[in-house]
This record gives sequence, structure tokens and C-alpha cells, in this order.
Amino acid sequence: MRKRPDTITLLFTLAGALILLFIIAPLAGMFLHTPGSAISEALSDSEVTHSIALTLGCAMGATLLFSLGIIPLAYLMARREFRGKRLVQGLVDLPVVIPHSAAGIALLGVFSDQGIPGKAADAMGLSFVGTAGGIIIAMAFVSLPFLFNAARDSFESVDKRLEYAARNLGATSSQTFFRVSLPLAKNGIISGMIMMFARGMSEFGAVVIIAYYPMVTPVMIFDRFASYGLDASRPVALIFICIALIVFIIIRLLTRKSYAVR
Repeated sequence: MRKRPDTITLLFTLAGALILLFIIAPLAGMFLHTPGSAISEALSDSEVTHSIALTLGCAMGATLLFSLGIIPLAYLMARREFRGKRLVQGLVDLPVVIPHSAAGIALLGVFSDQGIPGKAADAMGLSFVGTAGGIIIAMAFVSLPFLFNAARDSFESVDKRLEYAARNLGATSSQTFFRVSLPLAKNGIISGMIMMFARGMSEFGAVVIIAYYPMVTPVMIFDRFASYGLDASRPVALIFICIALIVFIIIRLLTRKSYAVR
């Protein structure tokens, strides 16, 4: 005799179904209300394709470039005790809680010609305002907590005894990190990099302050909505959503394959 589901299971199932409907309904509505001709026209628009390429490239650049500093910091937070550790953790998590438009204004004040880094960059012929460099900085600022926390948790899950054994066998601290700690924490770090990439790709508030032009796709969607209305912005939004989903699925499949090989 089949056991009847209890009340709590039914309630949780209903709640879960409502949440899924809340996510799916707007996306389904976008597909249903966007004619194929509008999608084709948007795909043939060089501004749209350039914007998508710029968005993906800057998000990837922010992830790869800033991971060189985030991952070592995450390892220190996982393995070392020091005064002010909680303060460091709070500072790294700060971009998650502050409004991203405020983050963009803060970045603009530092990296424009009014700030010391901006003046130094300007003296070398570089500029962060209105450039791909500024977009990368804005994306990295709002998304780095995702990689940091994932990497820290992953390093904490590595058994310290394995590191001690490597050191006792004569490995240096650098060799222990690159041959023991990093490989064992790889899965969590890759997941964090995927989340950082995805969060950077979707950023609007900080990017639009420091670099309205060249337009990343979230800014272009807003610009076309504000200038021409819903019908002009919907095809671009739909294309970007589809590309983001495709990229995300490909990355997930590749990382799953690497996990299986491991």
C-alpha cells in the first residue's frame, strides 16, 4: 500500500512549486512575447553582439585576474589566526551588502583622475573611466566575495593532517600549497569562480557609474528600455539570458567532466 504524503511534505512541495513558478513565469512570458523577427534583428545588430562579447570578456577577465589575489587571501583566512581576522572577513563581504550604485560612485572616486590610483594610471597613459578596465574593476568589486567565501570554505574542508604530512616529508610551504591544498580544494574554487563570473556578467549598478560607455549588455538593456521602451529592450534581454544560460551550462559540464576525471 502506497504511503500518503504527510502534511508538511505537501506544504513544502506547494511552496517549492510557487517559487519555481515565480522564476519560470517571467522568462516564459519573455519568450512568448518576443517575435522571432525581433530576435533576428537584434542578433544582426553589431552593437548588441559587441556588447555581449564585451560583457563576457570583462566578466572572465575580472574572474581570472582577481582570483590571483582572492585565492591566496582565502587560504590565509582558512589556515591562519591573526588579529583583525573578523574585520578582514567583514571587509571582503562588504560589497554584498552595499548598494551597487554606491559602489560604483566609490570606485569612480578612487579610479578617476581625482584618486591616487587613477592619477597614477593616467600618468602611464591608462584610464579606468569609460573603458573595459573600469568595467572589469566594477565587476570584480561586486562579485569577489563569491569566490572568496567558496575558496575559504573549500580550503577549510581540506584535512590539515595532509598538509602536515607533506611538510614532514620535506615539502616547502609553497609545494604543500600547490601540490596538496590547492588540488584538494579545486572543486570549491572552480564553483566560486563560476559564481563570480556569473555575478560579474550580470552587474549593472556599479558598471553604469564608472563606464556607461562602452556598454555592457545589462547597461544596453536599460538604455534601450529607457530610450525606446519594452519592445526594443526585450529581444536584447532574451538573447543575453539565453547566452548566459548556455555559457553557464557549458562551464558546468566542463567542470563536472573534470571532477569525473579526478
